Amino acid sequence: MRRPAPARRPRAEEFLAARGAARTAHPGGTLLDHLHRVAGLLSAWDADPDVQLAGLCHATYGTDGFDGSLLGITERGVLAELIGDRAEALVYLYASCDRSAVYPLLGTGLPVVFHDRFTGREHTPAEADLRAIVEITAANELDVLAHHVGLAERHGPALYRLFARSRDLLSAPAWNACAEHLARYAPEPGS
Repeated sequence: MRRPAPARRPRAEEFLAARGAARTAHPGGTLLDHLHRVAGLLSAWDADPDVQLAGLCHATYGTDGFDGSLLGITERGVLAELIGDRAEALVYLYASCDRSAVYPLLGTGLPVVFHDRFTGREHTPAEADLRAIVEITAANELDVLAHHVGLAERHGPALYRLFARSRDLLSAPAWNACAEHLARYAPEPGS
């Protein structure tokens, strides 16, 4: 299994705790608990170390589904210094993703044009970045649904369809986890 660079992960965890992640409520405990679990899933799936670090820090700028932020986007250099340019760029891409514009394009065979919810700009990310974002999304959503029954019932079917459609963008371990944990939301055969 790949592991993040030893010096980066503990410093990132300290930073997240100092910025309030350990005091911010989130399904399953605190935001910091959630971030650890997301990074843990990515590690179990043998994700690239930068993807693991991005998963650990994915909510630093807030997300389209989580309004709180631990750091403003004008301070991106602070996070880049801490976790590296590649991991920070993935955190920004994840945070800036306008899900209502991007998710419908995933797994359709069409170019995935990202709409940046912070700037309003659009761009098409590199395939490696797109794969990383879908992998982080899977880890994030599986953890949230495991700790919030109401959200699981409300969003489970749509997330199953999203990940099934995007299966080619997920690693085999990530897809297997999605299929296992979201199986009850799969459409009935023939429907």
